[in-house]
Amino acid sequence: MENTPHEVDRKLPPAQTFALGLQHVLVMYSACIVVPLIVGAALDLPQDQLAVIICADLFAAGLISIIQSLGLFGFGIRLPVMMGVTFVSIAPIISIGANPELGLPGVYGAIIVSGIFGIAIAPFFGRFLRFFPPVVTGSVLLVIGISLLKVGIEWSAGGSPLLPDGTPNPDFGKPVYLLISLSQLVLVLVLVKFAKGFIANIAVLISIIAGYAAAVALGEIHLTGMDQAPWLRVVTPFPFGAPTFDLAASLAMCLVMVVTLVESTGMFLALGTIVGRPTTNKALVRGLRADGMGAVLGGVFNAFPYTSFSQNIGLVTLTGVKSRFVCAAGGFILLAMGLVPKLSHVVAATPPFVMGSAATVMFAMVAMMGIRIIATDDFKKNYNTVLIAAVSVSVGVIPLMSPQFFAQLPGWTHLFTESGVILTTFTAIALNIAFNGLGDAERAQADAADAALAVEA
Repeated sequence: MENTPHEVDRKLPPAQTFALGLQHVLVMYSACIVVPLIVGAALDLPQDQLAVIICADLFAAGLISIIQSLGLFGFGIRLPVMMGVTFVSIAPIISIGANPELGLPGVYGAIIVSGIFGIAIAPFFGRFLRFFPPVVTGSVLLVIGISLLKVGIEWSAGGSPLLPDGTPNPDFGKPVYLLISLSQLVLVLVLVKFAKGFIANIAVLISIIAGYAAAVALGEIHLTGMDQAPWLRVVTPFPFGAPTFDLAASLAMCLVMVVTLVESTGMFLALGTIVGRPTTNKALVRGLRADGMGAVLGGVFNAFPYTSFSQNIGLVTLTGVKSRFVCAAGGFILLAMGLVPKLSHVVAATPPFVMGSAATVMFAMVAMMGIRIIATDDFKKNYNTVLIAAVSVSVGVIPLMSPQFFAQLPGWTHLFTESGVILTTFTAIALNIAFNGLGDAERAQADAADAALAVEA
């Protein structure tokens, strides 16, 4: 029995490994593709460009999932982890991409810088974790969720209320769009309530497929350029040209990386407990390095930053299958999907109203995740937590509620004042230090694990 491998290192039969890996892909797929669809709609990207980004997204997600699960030259935690686009990055990416002086090259330059920054600070991150107790990370996630809800709500009505030229969108708010979005929301709720196991886990994906079918029936699907797209195409670096590097954009994405590493730290510590292989400091550093590597790969292939997906960690708990080779198989499946441009064209043709309900639910879940993380602190014993969260969230939503609030301040301040994420992060850190002090690294790691376990509960 001494030679029996740990369940994490156990290799299952190939057919079983493939089936379980595919299940991981299906659980994460809707969350993985929704980000490029959101960014594409917000930046008004042509369908052919969006198809390229979707291919790159799946390819990069698969590659970094393999590295995270199997390990490679000091990168990867070697636990059953699936990597997908972090929702924390959406708002800054849209803000950077909407700047005509930066555009997509500026987005990918900032993502690469943030990845290198993440790799560099990974060995020392335990020391910085004390600055990000649950009240800080929870407040940031809450503001991100609230900020993004506007996007999901507008999508349900057919997209942006204004056309790119600034004129009103005549199709915005069509009753048929609202009806389809409402029907999809009801479908998600019904499946979550009455379906079991795997079907319940992919309720959002099923609702998107149903909405897509309704859009086909309405003639709202336009597969422009699909005939010219090959069945197979190698994903290449920098399809949109060389990246550009802007200090403000890079700083914003580095803050996203810090929040991502905090979230990943909690997930990794919790996952180690779930699979019966406690996460050592050395393993944690390897995992965080892989998060940084994921951002570098995302920038190089013109995709996104990546983080461990909590729903897949939940799937590990649900199925009891702890083999990291299953997630590696899921990574290879994502790689293969990224090599099929026609599939990406079909996904890129998804109208906004089809994604509205899914996006709204997922963004609301991000906000609720923030609340649950904040709630891991004992409010009765530490009333300061309520005050810190309340003030931080209030400051963070100012750019959303009143875009002109800081308009009279000097131009250099706009780096901080136009981003709710940055405002919330700095406000929460400063208030937490003022009211609670710095704390200690060991306690910070324990809090991160508790927060992750609370999210999975």
